Amino acid sequence: MRNHSVVPEFVLLGLSAGPQTQALLFVLFLVIYLLIVIGNLLLVLVISADSCLHTPMYFFLGQLSFLDLCHSSVTVPKMLENLLSEKKTISVEGCMAQVFFVFATGGTESCLLAVMAYDRYVAISSPLLYGQVMNRQLCSGLVGGSWGLAFLDALINILVALNLDFCESQNIHHFICELPSLYPLSCSDVSASFTTLLCSSFLHFFGNFLMIFLSYVCILSTILRISSTTGRSKAFSTCSSHLTAVIFFYGSGLLRYLMPNSGSIQELIFSLQYSVITPMLNPLIYSLKNREVKACFNRLMKSE
Repeated sequence: MRNHSVVPEFVLLGLSAGPQTQALLFVLFLVIYLLIVIGNLLLVLVISADSCLHTPMYFFLGQLSFLDLCHSSVTVPKMLENLLSEKKTISVEGCMAQVFFVFATGGTESCLLAVMAYDRYVAISSPLLYGQVMNRQLCSGLVGGSWGLAFLDALINILVALNLDFCESQNIHHFICELPSLYPLSCSDVSASFTTLLCSSFLHFFGNFLMIFLSYVCILSTILRISSTTGRSKAFSTCSSHLTAVIFFYGSGLLRYLMPNSGSIQELIFSLQYSVITPMLNPLIYSLKNREVKACFNRLMKSE
């Protein structure tokens, strides 16, 4: 048995580079974070202010924008601080808190994307009953359930992870704290935490992905039964923004967690994609392709 010294803090080395490179990265990510905050807050404001957008689809979109703002705020401010700091440290408690909120907000977004896929299915398959089926009570319940399920999932994972002991090594080759990055640093058995993470990821993320996939199978089947070309085109256009958001989120997220934890540049790029780039792009994806959002934004600007 060897003696273990308790590690009080970790060092995040994911974006370590020369001073000039780090200064450039700081400016780049500061601009991206400002775009995230402004873009998502603006979309929430437009949806809240215009009664024309008080529909289930835009209710979910407003929730997604708020969620993207929360998700990026868990990681980007600390990343910006470390880019200006020589130490680049984070306390063990702070690291565990970041793990929890990254997991919780990411899990909520996964659920919400599945809910939005179901919303698009109802809108296309039963347009006359859409407002009746997707009533305010159901929409609020689906959003509340998404938050509750994700936070419960994150709580279970973090409670198991709190039993891990961290001893000699304290360098994390990443820019944020995630469970896969902590396992190589633990001097205790990680099998319980790894099994919990694997099971919860399979049930939560893959379960939501399956729901999205089945929703789009049903949507495609419904669209193919539409006789007019105009009708098909309109139905496809209502799904294009959501489908783009799903590809960005799941594409980068799955690739990140399926890759072995090595601290490679590809691993960092995929993590940046779903935690920083996707929250910045979502407002653009949903506003640039959406005439109603652009029209409401123009009306809001004119009224000001």
